[in-house]
Amino acid sequence: MTPEAIAALAALIFIAAALYSTVGHAGASGYLAAMALFGLAPTVMKPTALVLNILVATIATVKFAKAGFFSWRTLWPFALTSIPMAALGGAIKLEDQDYKKIVGAVLLYSAVRLLLKPRLVTDSEAKLPRLQIALLSGAGMGFLSGLVGVGGGIFLSPLLLLMKWEETRRAAGVAAAFILVNSIAGLLGHLASVREVPTAIPWWLLAAGVGGWIGAELGSRKLDPLAIRRVLSVVLFVAGLKMLFT
Repeated sequence: MTPEAIAALAALIFIAAALYSTVGHAGASGYLAAMALFGLAPTVMKPTALVLNILVATIATVKFAKAGFFSWRTLWPFALTSIPMAALGGAIKLEDQDYKKIVGAVLLYSAVRLLLKPRLVTDSEAKLPRLQIALLSGAGMGFLSGLVGVGGGIFLSPLLLLMKWEETRRAAGVAAAFILVNSIAGLLGHLASVREVPTAIPWWLLAAGVGGWIGAELGSRKLDPLAIRRVLSVVLFVAGLKMLFT
């Protein structure tokens, strides 16, 4: 990549990290979308997104936990099965076209989820899921997360809110931690893929780290992210179509 392209991609990564982290997400689908727009190879996209995810998810987890928006009781059954399944998914290397189709579908799903107004759930409404359901859900989300190169927050957050399993802002903190463990597991599942990470990764990590810190700080202090989510959904929709049809 040219220095100009590296800088432009760093700017998009900064924006994605800042916007996603306001809702407890680490931005993997945004990073995949940005890399797709720049035409990076699928072998590069997956490990790069996971490396960036780990940094931003760590920042978001700490920020939301310090603000009091985290629940270990909610997280552990989902994480228990998602971690090994994310490692399994990360170990599977797909053909380029198959990978593009799956990522394209995930990006389009993400665009729809971000476009919809998140359901507001209060503490009085929240009720923990049955253990068996949480374990099965975690396994499915973990496998898809490792396969694609995302942390799975885009799947867990709407599930927690739709089923009234967690209060709205605490769901963001749980999603951040879920993303962190899945991203680590997905990367460990295919450590050899780390060799595909571009040499420009330090610049992108810096951009993601600064963006993630800003977004998580604002998100954990009652920033309304609805308008931001809608802008992001357009970007993801365009990138998803690009992955599916190019």
